[in-house]
Amino acid sequence: MADKSFFGRLQNLFSSATIIRKAGENKLKVIDINKLQQSPNLATNRLVDRFNRLYSSEKSFGYNQQANYHTARLQLFTDYEAMDQDSIISSALDIYAEESTLKNEYGDCIEIKSSSDEVEKVLHNLFYDILNVEFNLWPWVRNMVKYGDFYLKMDITEKYGVTNVLPISTYEMIREEGLDPSRPEYVKFTHDPSIGGSMTGIAGTTAKTEYQAYEIAHFRMLSDANFLPYGKSMVEPARKNWKQLTLMEDAMMIHRIMRAPEKRIFKIDIGNIPPNEVDNYMQKVMNRMKKTPYMDNNTGDYNLKFNLQNMLEDFYLPVRGGQSGTEIDTLNGMEFGGIDDIEYLRNRMFSALRIPKAFLGYDESISGKATLAAEDVRFARTIERIQKIVSSELTKIAIVHLYSQGFEGDDLVNFELNLTNPSTIHEQEKVELWTSKVGLVRDMKDLQMMSSEWIYNNIFNLSDKDMAKQREGVIDDLKQEFRKEQIKMEGNDPMQSGEAKGTPHVLATITSSEDGEPTDDMVAPGLDNDGAKAENPGPEESVPTAGKSQKSARGRDPLGKEGRNYKFSENKASLVRALFNSEIKKDSKTGLLSENNIIDEGAL
Repeated sequence: MADKSFFGRLQNLFSSATIIRKAGENKLKVIDINKLQQSPNLATNRLVDRFNRLYSSEKSFGYNQQANYHTARLQLFTDYEAMDQDSIISSALDIYAEESTLKNEYGDCIEIKSSSDEVEKVLHNLFYDILNVEFNLWPWVRNMVKYGDFYLKMDITEKYGVTNVLPISTYEMIREEGLDPSRPEYVKFTHDPSIGGSMTGIAGTTAKTEYQAYEIAHFRMLSDANFLPYGKSMVEPARKNWKQLTLMEDAMMIHRIMRAPEKRIFKIDIGNIPPNEVDNYMQKVMNRMKKTPYMDNNTGDYNLKFNLQNMLEDFYLPVRGGQSGTEIDTLNGMEFGGIDDIEYLRNRMFSALRIPKAFLGYDESISGKATLAAEDVRFARTIERIQKIVSSELTKIAIVHLYSQGFEGDDLVNFELNLTNPSTIHEQEKVELWTSKVGLVRDMKDLQMMSSEWIYNNIFNLSDKDMAKQREGVIDDLKQEFRKEQIKMEGNDPMQSGEAKGTPHVLATITSSEDGEPTDDMVAPGLDNDGAKAENPGPEESVPTAGKSQKSARGRDPLGKEGRNYKFSENKASLVRALFNSEIKKDSKTGLLSENNIIDEGAL
């Protein structure tokens, strides 16, 4: 019987390793939790295959693959710890983490996109308030690129979701796959402190803890199938070069210490000393120059202190005869010429790290060190790959949190997480591409070479549906521009008042109905719609006389500005409403220049 509890349902959700939801018409969204699409058959592609053939055959069962596998990983981790003490490697790891967790122009290190405001609000609370990614994401990414793996244990509470996360040492975690033949995608994790050397419990016993897939967020650098089901460290390609470089640097230091000091040559004139006494004389001179007698006034002890100004490697040569007395010459030390070898190995290590030398202080000729990606596009691609791996596991945490709070269906996958890429080259290329397309379209329209439909299909690669949608959007933009102009110039919102004030006379005089019949505004004063005299025509409009009205030629308002009425009739108001609801129909009324108005000469 299936487990209907909260954690049972959560386990069933992650038991298939992929979460599939319908995200619209004829559209599916798939979240690959265990990256099966990238690396299938995880149980057979393991690092243990490298060592299995060295220790046992297929018929031998005396070799523990699991134990040897983790022993090999611990050996790699030991090298990684030593590499982290190197200044270049340590700076490289810091750069990986810093460039992967940059903030965008809005100050967010994670950009959350969702069509649901509620989902976006919940995820923003998860990442910025609960997980505190602004502070914690940097060490998470650094440990992942250093070891190739990083584990987060999630504390999950029903109706509240993920309430806390606990990092677990990479030394102590085991990822187990292929345990159930009926469910090849089943994954579980085992926390064994004894692997990393930690002893817990009574009398030195170790306590193992098993976790289901939904409880652990496993950040791993999937790049080499031989390391599966674990990730490969970013410094692994540089491990061999780092060892060679370290040995070469040690050799250079030893050579400089042993061979670098200058030596002196003492040429002692022995005069007429017999040959059998030359050795005793030379030894007496050497002792006198190397050692200084010291008398302790308190105790009276006599001591020959070694004179540090003289080195043991100095040469003492007796001379006589043609030599002119005693001389002291200087013999220069041997200069080390292996710098080129060190430069070669260091360049190879830089190549393995994929970081430009200029940003580690080894190439001062490059100017403008704004971002690493601006100098090296390959490094920007490396950062993008790291960010995608981080985003995939953060997506898993987000799904667990949403499911725990009661979200179901397409809401579980109705979001997208993006980290800020430090590269501005990609954005600049897109802007330049669109600028070129817009310039091309402008030239083609000015020359009237192609139709708009051809331009939409061939330059912008839009389908018929997208083309119709964009055309409707352009009309909507024009309506919004007209609305803004009305609000700005007249202080009137046509969407609320249904009136358009101060519009051109062409728009103001379009008062005919949709069927082409004249409206009340087009009837002469004193007549009805049929042209007959109205029963109550109303007072006739008075004609201004000179000097007796403000509207006269000599009055203060000869143009009638003060008496002008901007109030629209109901038909004009309906016209404005129709402007924002549907397209304006053309007026079928004949105009002044219509051929129907030509008078036959015979009728005169």
